[in-house]
Amino acid sequence: MKNLRYFLLAFTALSMTTSAYAQQTNVKASVPFDFVVGNQAYAAGEYSIKTEGVGDRVLRIDNTADASSAMVLSDTCVKLEPSDKTKLVFHRVGDSYFLYQVWRAGNSEGREFPISRSELLLTYNHPGTEETIIIAANISN
Repeated sequence: MKNLRYFLLAFTALSMTTSAYAQQTNVKASVPFDFVVGNQAYAAGEYSIKTEGVGDRVLRIDNTADASSAMVLSDTCVKLEPSDKTKLVFHRVGDSYFLYQVWRAGNSEGREFPISRSELLLTYNHPGTEETIIIAANISN
């Protein structure tokens, strides 16, 4: 009976470690347009998005060309089926682009950024101009 308890304890610890690793977000993508996350504007270019710190809520967005970076809070988003591609999902409203989600291939959990006040105002003032844009990304270490 003691062996069974130790086995279950070890199995639980291993399962928790595996799920924590699966939630890490480390992707790179070339974004061909200027975009916004929260209240921060980013120029078009090559970007790296990585989990920062112990939890998976804070993401660091790095522009690899000019070495600028920012920390952004994100939330977990879930799909029934795992994502078939590593990708960045943007909302386009008029001529403005807003980073909305980050997905890693093979995961049914992604990261989602809160919709900013400026995106809400643009959507309200320009109804019918919303569009979802998907940019391919690569998993990085």
